[in-house]
Amino acid sequence: MDSLKQSLNECIFMNKSQNAENSGDTNQTEEMDQSLHELFLDQLADLQNAEKQLTRALPKMIEAANSEELRDAIKSHLKETEGHVSRLEEVAKVLDENLRQKTCPAMEGLIEEAGDLMQEQKGKPSLDAAIIAAAQKVEHYEIASYGTVRAWAEQMGHQEAVDLLQQTLDEESAADEKLAQIAETLADQEGSRE
Repeated sequence: MDSLKQSLNECIFMNKSQNAENSGDTNQTEEMDQSLHELFLDQLADLQNAEKQLTRALPKMIEAANSEELRDAIKSHLKETEGHVSRLEEVAKVLDENLRQKTCPAMEGLIEEAGDLMQEQKGKPSLDAAIIAAAQKVEHYEIASYGTVRAWAEQMGHQEAVDLLQQTLDEESAADEKLAQIAETLADQEGSRE
């Protein structure tokens, strides 16, 4: 995570430095800052839609899961996900911005894939493993996305946004770790039955 943040910051710094050196004009640096800010807002809107889509998809995973531990973990993350939507609204508020309506096609695809997987595994002992795999793909997408916007917020000096985005990033990482633990537990239980 720190290496991703460092790489993004270095890339942004190098682009700003090159633009300023090449043109000798601060207007290009200002354009770069404005362009990054617009990209940042676009990606926040994308994340907000992704989180809203997830609030509709997680109840289906809860209903399909066989393991009580898995159901409880997904229920807990559903509550966090609802908070993530609110937190993104708070990020926009501290920046005195409004997030536009946008559809996140990546989350649409991940949710569709999860639905297909659950349908294929319905009634099989591997259903919970399929749910975990689908959920971890979602978590990894969100971790990458939140890590990126958090790094941009830091680069632009939006400290309140950094703090808010870090809270969500921490929750997404914890959810991924919890899913990995449940996967190990389920694998151990399956192994002991053989």
